[in-house]
Amino acid sequence: MKYRVPMTIESAEDFTAPADQSEMTEVITSTGSEWWRTAVIYQIYPRSFASSNGDGIGDLPGITSRLHSLSELGVDAVWLSPFFRSPQKDAGYDVSDYCDVDPMFGTLADFDTMVSTAHDLGLKVIVDMVPNHTSDQHVWFQEALAAPEGSPERDRYMFHDGKGPNGDIAPNNWESVFGGPMWERTTNPDGTPGQWYLHIFDVSQPDLNWENPWVREQFFGILRFWLDRGVDGFRVDVAHGMIKEEGLPDYTPPVEGASMGGTAAVGTDVDPDIVEAIQETPYWGHSGVHEIWREWNAVLAEYEGDRVMAAEAWVDPLEKMALWVRPDEFSQAFNFGYMFTEWTAATMRSIVDESIAAFSSVGAPSTWVLSNHDVVRHATRLALHVDVPQGAGIGPMTKGKPDTAEGLRRARAATSLMLSLPGSAYLYQGEELGLPEDMDLPDSARQDPTWFRTNHEKYGRDGCRVPIPWEADKPSYGFGPSAKSWLPQPADWGPYARDAQEGVAGSTLELYRSALALRAEHNLGSGTVEWIDGYGPDVLALRNGAVTVIVNFGAVAVELPLDDLLLASDGIVGGALPADTAVWLRS
Repeated sequence: MKYRVPMTIESAEDFTAPADQSEMTEVITSTGSEWWRTAVIYQIYPRSFASSNGDGIGDLPGITSRLHSLSELGVDAVWLSPFFRSPQKDAGYDVSDYCDVDPMFGTLADFDTMVSTAHDLGLKVIVDMVPNHTSDQHVWFQEALAAPEGSPERDRYMFHDGKGPNGDIAPNNWESVFGGPMWERTTNPDGTPGQWYLHIFDVSQPDLNWENPWVREQFFGILRFWLDRGVDGFRVDVAHGMIKEEGLPDYTPPVEGASMGGTAAVGTDVDPDIVEAIQETPYWGHSGVHEIWREWNAVLAEYEGDRVMAAEAWVDPLEKMALWVRPDEFSQAFNFGYMFTEWTAATMRSIVDESIAAFSSVGAPSTWVLSNHDVVRHATRLALHVDVPQGAGIGPMTKGKPDTAEGLRRARAATSLMLSLPGSAYLYQGEELGLPEDMDLPDSARQDPTWFRTNHEKYGRDGCRVPIPWEADKPSYGFGPSAKSWLPQPADWGPYARDAQEGVAGSTLELYRSALALRAEHNLGSGTVEWIDGYGPDVLALRNGAVTVIVNFGAVAVELPLDDLLLASDGIVGGALPADTAVWLRS
């Protein structure tokens, strides 16, 4: 049973979506529901979700013990960030064994129990796959270091001779995403300087050579290993990477943040020529990656049911991202353009239109996401009035810190809008509690490689990764049975705890529960957007089936007929829609 049509499409223009959605289903689906087209998927960051043993680090048994809470929340699936064996130099995104669980998270048996429990609760399970690079502790890399230059073992990775008479100059000038050079020189067994290897991220994360058939074959086996254990699909890290431009030419990013694929340009007035230059980055977004994803798609098609592949592809514009979700490649791709859209009615309407047009042009669902483990939480980000480039983070010395109340108000409105849109939505653990970014982590506690590789100039991503609170009056807020927490939790997080919000009218948790229940009841995930004009430039209004959604992006309340109210992101007083507030009305 195949869940995707085995075809090859070279451009978005090569695929025309049928006007009728039922016809589209026949085109793309042979059997099954393709649940992921409308699913709400909850991201679990394992080390920060729940700890079962009190060591301060979340684990698989901890996740299993809390899955019923996610089922009650109303999500359809969980996506787990990496839990594989790893030295944890980059919180598990440096994998040393793709087919085992790191002992800090448990065992393969624990994983099997977690999957079985999730499935019993009606939850799908998606695992993170990290194919661009491995840990430098992976046996493949250790064998490559021990092997001579030009050997098959060396060809697994991107080893190159240096420039200059003695090879003392790196092969090119590329800068790591985490700061510093993208090349590291090795030392030969006799102590002399050796070749250089490429690492787009940390020095402990050498890039694999995806031009090598051996590498591709290994990952077919890795995918099958987890599919055989019952996973429902994969979120693929750096899905726009892996293939680098032939000749590895020098390159200088034209704007801050361009090394992550150009998202700095989203929602800002950046020169179009600069945006175009970003797309020519020699290590992102090259056409050769599409052959890899067609091969992976074919592996998933060997298995019964509707398995999903979700791409982390930092690609602009959305028309180009659509090439990652053609029918024979990924099922869906994260919509980072939507995530970083500025808080105005006009820009939000524009990105929704652009997203739906781009993804539907290849028969894929639109995806919507506001937070994840790599970005400032949207309950903080939406109230920022200064530029904070992706990955830079916020810390004690950051200027222009946001107002917490404004951030939460906007976050609740933004989520209410997002969950009303057709397609698939992603939630990041803790956002259903209204958690803000932790902006006051002590420097001594920071662990993100960005903090170290930029000589403490960038705070990195630790602020969105702090363990989440479950019970207000317990040690570590119920994260685990002890007070230990791998990153310190803020002293004022008690009111955010799940038990402090459960059943409390107006709480962020109950807002999420209500929105998810109404989304399912009214089939909003499979609906369509019909814009409603006439409310003024600061108000966004749309109809999706039997639900009308109105969002006030402005600074003052707007008088509106608010009859048949289904949902409000904030309190409604006197028949006026307050600033930064969204409502759902019965159409």
